Amino acid sequence: MTSLPSAPSTVRIDAWLWAIRAYKTRSAATTACRAGHVRINGNPVKASQTVIIGDTVRVRQPGFERILEVRRLIAKRVGAEAASHCFTDHTPERPVAPALGLPQRDRGAGRPTKKDRREMDRLRRQ
Repeated sequence: MTSLPSAPSTVRIDAWLWAIRAYKTRSAATTACRAGHVRINGNPVKASQTVIIGDTVRVRQPGFERILEVRRLIAKRVGAEAASHCFTDHTPERPVAPALGLPQRDRGAGRPTKKDRREMDRLRRQ
C-alpha cells in the first residue's frame, strides 16, 4: 500500500474530490460544486464546505451519479491506489445499453451499395 500523507483536520470538498481523483483539476471540482453537481449528505454545497469522515458525497457526472463515503481526509493528490483507500464507492452498477439490433457491416467491407442502404433504412423504420 502506498503511504498517505498525514491526515489534516479539515479539508474543503473541492480539494478532497480533486485529491481522490473524482475530477482532473481542482478548478473542475470547484465548478461542479458551483453548478450544484456535488451534494454532501443530500444537501448542495459550496466548494469551501468542509468534509468529515463518514459523510456521503454524491457527485453527478455525465451520464451517472457517483455515491462516495468519506473514509479518510486528504488534501494533496496522491496515486490512484492510495486515493482509493480514502473513500468507499457505493455507486450502483450502470445498466448496459441494449443492442439496437441494427445490422453491422463487416469492417473493411467498403461503402454500402444502394440496395444495402435501402435495406438498412427499411430496418430502421420498423
